[in-house]
Amino acid sequence: MKFMVLMYADPAATAAMTTEQRADVFRRHEALHRDLEGSGEMLNGAGLAYPTDTTTLRRNGGGPDGSDGSDGSQAPDGVTATAGPFAAAAEHLTAYYVIDCASPERAREIAARVLDFHVVAVEVRPVHDSFGMG
Repeated sequence: MKFMVLMYADPAATAAMTTEQRADVFRRHEALHRDLEGSGEMLNGAGLAYPTDTTTLRRNGGGPDGSDGSDGSQAPDGVTATAGPFAAAAEHLTAYYVIDCASPERAREIAARVLDFHVVAVEVRPVHDSFGMG
C-alpha cells in the first residue's frame, strides 16, 4: 500500500533551531531514509521551501468561464495567484515522504519517527494508484 507522509512544522521552532538541533534532525532523517531504502519502502521524499516562497493558485468564480463578476482583476483564464500558502496556519507543510509498506499501521509507525520539537504533526494519507480514486 502506498502512503504519503506529510510533515507539518512549527515555523518558530524551526527558526529557533540551534546548529546542534538541526544536525540531530538531519541525522534522524538520514537514518530513517537508510532504513526505508533498505526495506524497499521509500519511494520518494523531499523537504519543501518555506511558505513565504509559496504561490497559491485559485480558480475564480463558479461559472464555466471562471468569471465571478469582479472588476476584471483576475487572469483571463479565471485563475488568481497569491503569494503564500493555501491557508494561514500555525504550522506549515515542511516535507513529505511517499512510502510503500504493508499496512496503515506500518505507515503510522514510520510517520511517528519524524515527530519532534519542530515537526509537530504528521499526516498519513493513502495514495490512490490512479486519479480515478479507486
